[in-house]
Amino acid sequence: MAVKIKLRRIGAKQHAFYRLVVGDSLAAGGGKVLESLGTYDPHGEPPALSVVAERALHWLQRGAEPTDSARQLLRRAGVMRQFAELRAAGKAQ
Repeated sequence: MAVKIKLRRIGAKQHAFYRLVVGDSLAAGGGKVLESLGTYDPHGEPPALSVVAERALHWLQRGAEPTDSARQLLRRAGVMRQFAELRAAGKAQ
């Protein structure tokens, strides 16, 4: 199973709201969601982002690949920096 960290769009027309989720990228129809890691609301001022960093790090350490959009949000939340520090210290795969 190929695991991805990706954005899942929810919300009403013209007012998108996203969940940051971990899911199977090979399954039909977008794949099964394994876990929700946070939310992103691009319409707020500033845009609202909440991420459960511990769980995001858990999935990154186990080989989950973030999509480009998800990577940008994880970088904004500081998760990618923490992951790089863990890898440099030898605590990740």
